[in-house]
Amino acid sequence: MQVIYRIKLPGPAILGEGKPENQNHAIIFTRGEGLQTIDMNQDNYMEEALKMRNLLQEFLKKRDGVRYPTILGLREHIFTGSVSSLAWFMSNRETSFVTIGQRLLADPLKVRFHYGHPDVFDRLFHLTRGGVSKASKTINLSEDIFAGFNSTLREGNVTHHEYIQVGKGRDITVLTVYVFLYSRLYLVLSGLEEGLNKQPGLRDKKPLQVALAPQSFVQIGFLMVLPMFMEIGLGRGFRTALSEFILMQLQLASVFFTLSLGALRLYSMEVQNTGLLVVGFVVFHAKFAENYRLYSRSHFVKGLELMILLIVYQIFGQSYRGSIAYVLITISIWFIVCTWLFAPFLFNPSGFEWQKIVDDWTDWNKWINNRGGIGVPPEKSWESWWEQEQDHLRHSGKRGIAAEILLALRFFIYQYGFVYHLAITKHTKRFLVYGISWMVIFLILFVMKIVSVGWRKFSADFQLMFRLIKGLIFVTFVTILVTLVALPHMTMQDIIVCILAFMPTGWGLLLIAQACKPLVHRAGFWASVRTLARGYEIVMGLFIFTLVAFLAWFPFVSEFQTHMLFNQAFSRGLQISRILGGQRNGRSSRNKD
Repeated sequence: MQVIYRIKLPGPAILGEGKPENQNHAIIFTRGEGLQTIDMNQDNYMEEALKMRNLLQEFLKKRDGVRYPTILGLREHIFTGSVSSLAWFMSNRETSFVTIGQRLLADPLKVRFHYGHPDVFDRLFHLTRGGVSKASKTINLSEDIFAGFNSTLREGNVTHHEYIQVGKGRDITVLTVYVFLYSRLYLVLSGLEEGLNKQPGLRDKKPLQVALAPQSFVQIGFLMVLPMFMEIGLGRGFRTALSEFILMQLQLASVFFTLSLGALRLYSMEVQNTGLLVVGFVVFHAKFAENYRLYSRSHFVKGLELMILLIVYQIFGQSYRGSIAYVLITISIWFIVCTWLFAPFLFNPSGFEWQKIVDDWTDWNKWINNRGGIGVPPEKSWESWWEQEQDHLRHSGKRGIAAEILLALRFFIYQYGFVYHLAITKHTKRFLVYGISWMVIFLILFVMKIVSVGWRKFSADFQLMFRLIKGLIFVTFVTILVTLVALPHMTMQDIIVCILAFMPTGWGLLLIAQACKPLVHRAGFWASVRTLARGYEIVMGLFIFTLVAFLAWFPFVSEFQTHMLFNQAFSRGLQISRILGGQRNGRSSRNKD
C-alpha cells in the first residue's frame, strides 16, 4: 500500500516544517469542494452537521460584493468545561478571548488573516494556489497565518461565521514547571548560571529585575483573568466584574484552580482513573488519612519535589544571585507548592479545628501502622493502599515500565550534582567519588535490611538483645554524623546537601523497585522496599501534618475558613454541630463522674 500510494516530492528531498508539510501532503487524498481542518482533540456533533448546508452556501456569496470567501471560520465549544472549576474557567477564557476576538477581526475590522481549527477551506481554490499551508523550513513556521496571507493575496477572503460549532478538549499542562526547574537545577549545579551571572553585561541586574517584575506578575495568572473580567464586565457591568473578581480571590479561587490542575496532571500523565479528575468540594470533614490517600500521589509528592528543587536552587545560587531575582523567578512556583501541599485542608470543613486534628492524628497513626493483606481494604491499612496504588503498573506493558524507570532517573540528578559540590570534594572531580556515594547508600539499605530481618526473627524471643543491636546501630550512625560535622572542610550546608541528595535518590530507587516488582519480589527484597516506602510516607505525613496542626493552633484560622469558604447556611450548621458536640461531651464526662 506505503508504494502504490507514495507521493514523490518535487526537487531534492528536503522537508519543510512538519505540520504544514503533512497538511499539504494530505490534501490530495481528500474529495469534494470543501475541506475542514480539525485538531486531534476535536469532534463534531450530529446536530451541528444538519447545518452544514447553510454553512457551505456562504462560499457562493461575495463578501462586501467584492470577493468570495475562501476560508470560513467557525467557533469552538470547549466540552471539558463541566469537568472541573478550572476547566470551566478555561472554557470561559476561550469564549471571551478567542471567539469574540475572531468575530471582531472578521467583522467589522475585515482583517482576519489566519485560519483556526475547525475552519472550512475552499478546497479547489487552495489546491491551485500552493496548498493550505506554506511549508518552507524556518521561514513559514506558523502555518495558519501564512495560509491566510496566501489566500488574501491571491484574491481570496478569510471570514468568520458561526453556523456550527466543533467540540474541543483542553488539557492543562504542568510539565513546563518541571522542565523549567530541572533546567535551572542543571544550570546551577553545572556552574553555567554562575558563569553567566559573572559576565560584565549581566552584573548590573536592575534592568533584569525591572523586566522580571511585570513578567512574574503576569506569570501568577492575572493576565488569564483579564478575558473573564472583560466578559463579565460587558455582560453585567464592570463594577460587578470587579466585585466578583475580589470575592473569588478572597474565597481562594486561584488556590482551588491550582489544586484541580494537579489532579488533571495525574489523570493525563499516569492514565489511571483514581477519582481525582474532579476535585470535589466536600461538605463534611475528611480525616487527614483520607486526604493523604486522595492527594498523596497527585499533589503532596509533586509539591515536595518542587519544594526540594526550589530549595536546592536557592542554596547553590545564593552566593552570586540576589534574593529579589530569586523571588521574581520562583514566586509563582512557590504558590503552586503551597497550594498542592495545603489546599486539600483549606477546602476541608473543620480542617483546622484542634479537636479534629487530635482525632485525625490518632486515625493516621492507626492507618499507617496497620498490616495489610487479603481482605484488608485500603482505608484500613497503609500497606493495602500502597499495594493498590501500584496496580496500574501490572497493566502498563514493557513500554510503560520503561517510561516509569526513565522518569525515575531524574531523582539521581541531585546526588550526582551534590557530591561534587561538597567542600571535602571541592578539589577532585573523579568518578570514584560518585561511586563512593552509592556505596554509602547501599550500606544504609543493607543496615535497614538487617534491622527488618532482625525485627521479624528476634523481636519476640530476644527483645533485649535486639534493642541493644538497634541502639548500637543508632549510636554508630550518630558518631559518623558527628565526625563528618567535625571535619574541618565539612560545613552545615554540606550536611543539608547530603540529606537533600539522599532523599530523592531513595525515592527514585523506590519508584524503580515498584516498576520492577516481580524481579524485586523474587530476589527477596520486597519487604525492605515496603519498609523504605513506609518510612518515606511517615516523613511526608509528619511534615504536612505538623504545618496543619500549627495553623490549627490559632482559632482565627478555623473561623476564617468557615466564614469565607462556605455559604452562610453551612457555616451556621457547622457552628450548631460544634455546640451540640460540646454539650454531648460535657454530659458524657458528667456521667463518668
